[in-house]
Amino acid sequence: MTHQEQLKLHTAGHGDMHDITAEVQRVVAASNVKVGVAQIFAVGSTAAVGVIEFEPGLQRDLPEMLDRLIPPSRSYGHEQAWHNGNAHSHLQATVLGPSLTVPIASGKLVLGTWQQIIHLECDIHARERTVVVTVMGE
Repeated sequence: MTHQEQLKLHTAGHGDMHDITAEVQRVVAASNVKVGVAQIFAVGSTAAVGVIEFEPGLQRDLPEMLDRLIPPSRSYGHEQAWHNGNAHSHLQATVLGPSLTVPIASGKLVLGTWQQIIHLECDIHARERTVVVTVMGE
């Protein structure tokens, strides 16, 4: 059995993180899948999904760490081609990745106590985002 839904998010720009765990679990429940996987995919080349403890310190720490590893700079090839200030956004999103797969058991996401599914905006502008959740199993 396969079930798919799209989640819509409005982000505030670079570093804005959303806990989407409850919405993904709602999609799992609607699918009636008891054992399987949920695949979560962020649509867009400057957005990412992952798991983290969704708390204020890490909400600040993750974007700050990414900015230290891959800082804004005008020297990136993307900047030289497009001059739009978001090359680091593309690179940060690529490093984190656009997708995540979470197991399902007894109709629920299998996550640790301190694991929440997050969407991270890496772009420098506010965006309307789509996250596709595909549930597969029996």
